[in-house]
Amino acid sequence: MKTVLLLVGKTQNKIFRSGIDDYVSRIGHYMPFNVTTVPELKNTKSLSEDQQKQKESELILKEIQPSDTVVLLDEHGKELRSVDFAGWLRQKQHTVRRLVFVIGGPYGFSPDIYARADDSVSLSRMTFSHQMVRLIFTEQLYRACTIIKGEPYHHE
Repeated sequence: MKTVLLLVGKTQNKIFRSGIDDYVSRIGHYMPFNVTTVPELKNTKSLSEDQQKQKESELILKEIQPSDTVVLLDEHGKELRSVDFAGWLRQKQHTVRRLVFVIGGPYGFSPDIYARADDSVSLSRMTFSHQMVRLIFTEQLYRACTIIKGEPYHHE
């Protein structure tokens, strides 16, 4: 199974970028994994939040293939413990060819993206910046990989 993390806009904070790069490298030892970034919108002051979400959705949908399984990282998604997420991922590895996780822009997703999604996952009841979520998610994906392999990274 190929796994993709699809992002809107580059990760600005170099501390986050460094951590994300570290986890992306680690994840690569367990599965084919890459990060794809769609460009952040320019000149958004004249656009409403809904217009921004719609324009971002057009860019996101261009990166998604019809056969992809699309999972939104969304505050309204289901909350899973790390061990449960690992079990969910293990099941997907047997049934999915390409798994695409999507982190939207600062205002979330348009209705078009929700309609295309196959699933959604929440990382917490708390709200994090869309930049910070990238680091938290890559760590959790790495953690899931180590749980699946029975490695000692995760402690219960």
